Amino acid sequence: MDTPAPPLTAVDILLWGVLPYVMVVVLVGGLAWRYKYDQFGWTTRSSQLYESRLLRIASPLFHFGLLAVIAGHFFGLVIPMAWTQAAGLSQEFYHFNALLVGGIAGVGTLGGIILLIYRRRTSGPVFMATTKNDKTMYVVLTAAIVFGLWTTLASVFEGEHGHNYRETVAPWFRSLFVFQPDIAAMAAAPFSFHLHTLVGMGLFVIWPFTRLVHAFTAPLHYLFRPYIVYRSRDRDRPSGARATGARTTGVAARRGWSAVGTRDRDTRNR
Repeated sequence: MDTPAPPLTAVDILLWGVLPYVMVVVLVGGLAWRYKYDQFGWTTRSSQLYESRLLRIASPLFHFGLLAVIAGHFFGLVIPMAWTQAAGLSQEFYHFNALLVGGIAGVGTLGGIILLIYRRRTSGPVFMATTKNDKTMYVVLTAAIVFGLWTTLASVFEGEHGHNYRETVAPWFRSLFVFQPDIAAMAAAPFSFHLHTLVGMGLFVIWPFTRLVHAFTAPLHYLFRPYIVYRSRDRDRPSGARATGARTTGVAARRGWSAVGTRDRDTRNR
């Protein structure tokens, strides 16, 4: 006979039924406000000019590790367990790969953020350019990574008796998108998952007001640009004028430093 689930408390309803939507409102509203009133501040405030030796190692380690962590969260939270089982992927095999890949990604991300903090603390010019806002961001971001890695490593030591978050946290996460939060499922998760989730929501709350906003303006179109942009011929002048260098009546000669037709520039100016 199944043991009945304990009744929900007001704290459960507040944390897992109300707070996620408050977080979304602050995140979206903060991004809109920042874009409208602080476009010039929408930047990483890069410190590469001050120090590049450690940054060359720490930044790729952190960013590629973080991309792997995000991918792991997507597969674990968004894809239902029934789908992977229907595809022939056993829970044991999924759990092993999640722990292996998640552990490596978590350690890499944590190592990258530790190097970034060490660089910022030990490099004088970089430390002088660090604001209180940056320090708060680093604390919350590091806490989110540490608690996430904690839940992953705890699953390793607990083995087959470990908590299956795909039966509690994942259904709750998906239920938020249909505005029917499964509060009971999230309330049944262990404290470590609660802590990791709360810190993660805190990170998204402060996201619009920190340098993390640069993630929403990543120059992905650079991946599809030609490596070298060649200057095109001046299409505003007849071929004879181009050959002789002579000006034609009513046609202004283009300055040598004028922008020419790169696809990203043409799209942005429309």
